[in-house]
Amino acid sequence: MRSKNKPKSIVTGITGFAGSHMAELLLKEGHEVFGIHRWRSRSENIAHLNGRLHLIEADLLDLKSLQDVMISVRPDFIFHLAAQSFVPASWTAPTVTFETNVVGSCNLFESVRTAQIDPTIQIACSSEEYGLVYPQETPIKETNPLRPLSPYGVSKAAMDYMGYQYFKSYGLKIIRTRGFNHEGPRRGEVFVSSTFAKQIALIEKKLQPPVIKVGDLSTQRDFTDVRDMVHGYYLAALKCEPGEVYNICSGKAWMIQEVLDHLLSLSRVKKIKIRQDPTRIRPSDIPILLGDNTKFVKATGWKPKIKFEQTLLDTLNYWRARV
Repeated sequence: MRSKNKPKSIVTGITGFAGSHMAELLLKEGHEVFGIHRWRSRSENIAHLNGRLHLIEADLLDLKSLQDVMISVRPDFIFHLAAQSFVPASWTAPTVTFETNVVGSCNLFESVRTAQIDPTIQIACSSEEYGLVYPQETPIKETNPLRPLSPYGVSKAAMDYMGYQYFKSYGLKIIRTRGFNHEGPRRGEVFVSSTFAKQIALIEKKLQPPVIKVGDLSTQRDFTDVRDMVHGYYLAALKCEPGEVYNICSGKAWMIQEVLDHLLSLSRVKKIKIRQDPTRIRPSDIPILLGDNTKFVKATGWKPKIKFEQTLLDTLNYWRARV
């Protein structure tokens, strides 16, 4: 049964990492939650929410399916989290990355415009848009030049500016959030802290030799727990100005070597070797992404509540339970 009193929210990418946490938060906040998913989407991330969500089959690359959703749901809020979000995959599949992240976002905006509805739309842009950042430019403000170094970063910059254009041209209430790295339980196994944690969990159960394969450990990233990140997305939709862009980040950088070292310190196996895997080295990488969240904090009062050490422990325990 649909409630007439609850705000209605659509989450794109609801079966994914951030999308599943977003759905949990919206339910907790009393929203009626609608998730757009493809028939082939894996649903284990939201299985525990069965019966509490409205799942609607649609595809970002099928404008008509999105229009049907908008006309039928008439949402108050849209949280646009669907993306091809794995940076290395954007080099091997740049066209797919652009289709999903740029064409898909354009279709979403068009479906809202043509349905003649007026929801608040939060779009998950990315710190990867900043790309090449010079040492004197950190911490990175929203005004920093965009010099993306991956097809993924370029696709997110295009989506970001498309959001701005639809706000200026058509008055769509689009709020652009540039999230820096976020990690936590349910993170895909190809992402950095998750791949380390999964390998440790496999080693602990003697399902993998005591060797962890790694890429470049010298880069630095600004990490936030996914549960804090989606709370930021929610506050952005409630309190931020349409048309504006906001960094969501912790303001602290971790070297990837430090992430690995901390996870190893939590391992039940103490003698684990580290081996660099050439396939995990990117054609070009960003040495440091360290953000300035001043603008966002001023607008919303948001503060990260979960320490990254806790995020790493929760990620490791998630993989211990999975493997």
